[in-house]
Amino acid sequence: MTEQNPVLPAGYSPLPPGHLANLVTFLEMKARPDPASKRALPEGYSLNRMTAADREGYRALFRRVGEDWLWFSRLGMADDALEAILSDPGVEAYALRHDGRDAGILEMDFRESGACEVVYFGVAPDQIGKGVARPLMDQAMNLAWSKPISRFWLHTCHFDHPKALGFYKSCGLKIYKFEVEVHPDPRLTGKAARHLAPHVPMID
Repeated sequence: MTEQNPVLPAGYSPLPPGHLANLVTFLEMKARPDPASKRALPEGYSLNRMTAADREGYRALFRRVGEDWLWFSRLGMADDALEAILSDPGVEAYALRHDGRDAGILEMDFRESGACEVVYFGVAPDQIGKGVARPLMDQAMNLAWSKPISRFWLHTCHFDHPKALGFYKSCGLKIYKFEVEVHPDPRLTGKAARHLAPHVPMID
């Protein structure tokens, strides 16, 4: 019988040249949290829905929020593919705005029946430490659980902010599995600048 889901062997496994191995942690929530614990966005902040017409603004915000953590999947995506995602009725993408400027991103995918995946979540570098991430997550939960879902989930990785995993756990999400993602280093493919993510080793 052919193994459908091969398990990574114990010990060291070599990577192809130019690739990175990323430990991914998956977390989920299977019941709506207490609504009384939900926080409103601080004064001056708002959530604004993005559509296909906001394609370039989405890319700029995606890069601004994620470049330090090597977010790259949308940077090389064709225009029509990105527009298809942003216009899909099962996808909700929002820009967090503060005093007229983009300050964070929230993207949720409802295309799996009964579930909401938080595909992208984060705040811009100048917003880190200002206490806005938790209210933004509360808004995400409110939006998600207002729909007929039974599961709210996301994943993070060890390239992310060092406090990301603890933050998601503090929001009530529980770890349920780990995976290892192997992919080309975006700093070597030109999708990301070479100086980014100094916490992730790079081999020329």
